[in-house]
Amino acid sequence: MDPYAPVREALFRLDPERAHAWAMRAIAWSAEHPGALRVLGWAFAPGSERLAVSAFGLRFGNPIGLAAGFDKDGVAAAAWPAFGFGHAELGSVTAVAQPGNDPPRLFRLADERALVNRMGFNNGGALALAERLRRARERAWWPDAPVGVNVGKSRSAALEEAVADYEVSLRAVWNVADYLVLNVSSPNTPGLRSLQEAEHLSALLALCGDLRRELGARPLLLKIAPDLEEGALDDVVALAHEARLDGLVATNTTVSRAGLRHDPHEAGGLSGGPLAALSLRMLRALRARTHLPLVSVGGIDSVAAATERLEAGATLLQFYTGWIYRGPWLPRRLGAGIVAWLDEQGAVDLGSWIEARDAVHRVATA
Repeated sequence: MDPYAPVREALFRLDPERAHAWAMRAIAWSAEHPGALRVLGWAFAPGSERLAVSAFGLRFGNPIGLAAGFDKDGVAAAAWPAFGFGHAELGSVTAVAQPGNDPPRLFRLADERALVNRMGFNNGGALALAERLRRARERAWWPDAPVGVNVGKSRSAALEEAVADYEVSLRAVWNVADYLVLNVSSPNTPGLRSLQEAEHLSALLALCGDLRRELGARPLLLKIAPDLEEGALDDVVALAHEARLDGLVATNTTVSRAGLRHDPHEAGGLSGGPLAALSLRMLRALRARTHLPLVSVGGIDSVAAATERLEAGATLLQFYTGWIYRGPWLPRRLGAGIVAWLDEQGAVDLGSWIEARDAVHRVATA
């Protein structure tokens, strides 16, 4: 019997956003209590040293990460490793605190193991997140696991003001994040996805180069949409190389409803099971174009999906919707499954397997 089933059943009786708020309050409480974190770690953390990987100059105890969107304001940043995550991506945050779109704005598609959200970057602002993270890092129980911060555009900022708006957020969180992610691909902020176009993206990446020179090196990644056409994808990858980005996150939610058995006819980004094929296709398209480390997101909720992404070129994995449907044991199950898969591959550990995989890829694409 699935031990999470009765909890899921109870949570799913609540409005989705209310259930999320309730869960976040409990997890945020645990982040303030090291004894609770120890108990959670015993119950949920994978624990195998064979799962450690390295990417963009950081060490990850395992490749399994919490995707952006779950802990927008970093209220539970210290708790995520206890739930088995090798990293957590906080945000998206914006320069201006904003309430997001009007509710209802989060919808479950239970039969599809999916969500549709049009949250609209609801968050307390980059400065508030930065201060919260700064205080949390001073505590003795701050975990040894990378924390990323995902940065988006404020709704109030016009497209021509986007670079200046991102600059405010990036300056705020630059020194409290282990890595930074530029979110130019959410479908829920009007005009945001146009920032993936070469003209706009080149200006944003030029800003990041200036900030690196001024504030010091910091791993910088770009999160892209699963709906990019081939030509636009070529432009994004070329600009990522030119700007010397450290990696790409693929993908955000999709505006497509292809593959859904029952369309809820709600606007917003689709995540979860129906996104899996599209996210995997984008991962493979990126791997064919770049040697940059890739973070795969979208529809990962099983060992088979996790290992398929690793085989397709991912270095790190992230999920959000899968955790809601599969429960808090999912990172542990994935970790155990990846270890068993490594045994089948005859690999000592995941880090060396990825190094060998990438070496073969470089030779094949030379």
